[in-house]
Parts: sequence; structure tokens; C-alpha cells
Amino acid sequence: MTNFEWNDREILRYLGCHGQEVPDNVESMIEMCKKELTEAASLRSVWHEYPLSISGNVIDMGCLKTESRSLQRNLRDCERVILFAATLGSRVDMLLQRYGKIQMSRAVVMQACSVAMLETFCDERNEELKAQYLEQGFYLRPRFSPGYGDFPLECQKQIIPALELPKRIGVTLTDGVLMAPSKSVTAIIGASRLPRDCSVHGCEVCTKVDCAYRR
Repeated sequence: MTNFEWNDREILRYLGCHGQEVPDNVESMIEMCKKELTEAASLRSVWHEYPLSISGNVIDMGCLKTESRSLQRNLRDCERVILFAATLGSRVDMLLQRYGKIQMSRAVVMQACSVAMLETFCDERNEELKAQYLEQGFYLRPRFSPGYGDFPLECQKQIIPALELPKRIGVTLTDGVLMAPSKSVTAIIGASRLPRDCSVHGCEVCTKVDCAYRR
């Protein structure tokens, strides 16, 4: 994989570095991890559009029906939804597992780099979708993943088959409703004819204000 634009600020956030000076040995390890991940990652994504119906807090997308107040707020005034998924691939999991056994300090940095890589990749793909839908007169809402707010994690059981993720990008679901490869994500993105003044996602929509990784 080439031409990936790293977001070092996000890496430092996931490492818990909030404004303090980063030691030289940590900077060096970050660069080594970035290099390894660039070589190992197989960035893949997929999405599909579905109709949207909302009644109270009940959200029906045809392939997925759930009840969530937080998701309902995110999808307010939307006519359609995009089911989105992305992954870094299984070789990244192999790197994380290897360093978890032989060098824990490097495993921690590798973990932060891989999460930042996945978020940046998703942001890039979302920008492409945003441009495509704007041409059709639609404005996209921030992506919203199962597990955010009161959006049940169990909805992964409906999203995975709806997007045919095992066949299309090699992502499966464990018995504990976790994705494999672990550095994978699914999300709902609303499409509305009405713009909003600001775009928020991730930490901005999460109610866990005591999280160490909060922006």
C-alpha cells in the first residue's frame, strides 16, 4: 500500500499524549510502526445505500431495524442511509499479536497507529462519498457506528450479511459480536436534502466524557 497520508496528531491522541513533548524513542517507534503498517495493511471498504424510515426512536433501513435515540438524532431529516464498512486486513492483526507477545511497548504504539490509520482511511472514503452525494443534492451526516450511544452493538449481526462483508472485504463476526480482522469498522451515514452547519463524529457524539482518548 502506498500514498497513505498519516495523521500523526491522531496517533498521539490514541497514545494519550495531550500536548506534552514526545520522547525521541517514542517518535522513532511511531515511525517504525507506521512503516510496518503501510507495508502490511490491505485497506478495503464497501458501502451500499438503503431507504430510511423513522418512527419515534425506531429506525428501519430495510436490511436493518433497530431502536436508538442517539442514532435517530443523527439521522434527523434524512431520506436515505449508507451502510459503510472498512478494514485494514488480517496482516495488521498478525503484527499486533506478534508484538503483543515479544515487545509490549511496541504493541501499544502499533495499536495506536493502526486505530489512527483506520480512522483516517474512513475519513478519506467519507469525503469521496460526500462529494458524490453532493452532486445529487444530498448532504451526508457523520458516520455512526454500532456501540455509539445507545445504538446496539448487536446490530452488527444485520450489517455484516447486508453488506456481504465476508465475501467482499473479508470481515466476519465473532460469537462475541466483535469483527475480525479486529481493525475493521461498520457505520451508518445519513443522507439529507438539508445541510447542517457543522459536522461532528466520533468523540463529539459520544457520551463517555471521562474517556482517556477523548479529543
